[in-house]
Amino acid sequence: MRDKGMERWSTYEPFFVTLGDKRVADIVITHHAKTRYNDRIHSDIHSIDDIAAWMWECLKQGRIAPYYRNEKDVYLIDEDLVVVAEFAEIEGETDISGNPLHKMIIVTFLGKMSETIELRDLKSYYSWLRHSRRMTLIKNTRKRK
Repeated sequence: MRDKGMERWSTYEPFFVTLGDKRVADIVITHHAKTRYNDRIHSDIHSIDDIAAWMWECLKQGRIAPYYRNEKDVYLIDEDLVVVAEFAEIEGETDISGNPLHKMIIVTFLGKMSETIELRDLKSYYSWLRHSRRMTLIKNTRKRK
């Protein structure tokens, strides 16, 4: 996913995009994220390379922003699509200043806020999910006794 185009010899052009305090030089799409993308975003089947190329373009164009101000795992694309991502340092790779470069690991696509209203407030959505799962577990344990 790196852009390594150089216009003339001995010219260094950065091949990373800054997102917050991270310097993203590579994007990794998990199998789960690919499945969720095909289920929730586009109904036609997309390959991991297609999704990664689209994410790379979104990153370069500045269309990705944190969901909450201090949130470092959940991001919005075009102020609609909710994405969960993790970052890992790329071993032995730095920019000119010696700062480490990162790979962005796309864990999952939660969906579009315009289609799933619950995604507008993730904290209450996750607390509701935990509560409903806990209640389901309590009901199932009551049945077993």
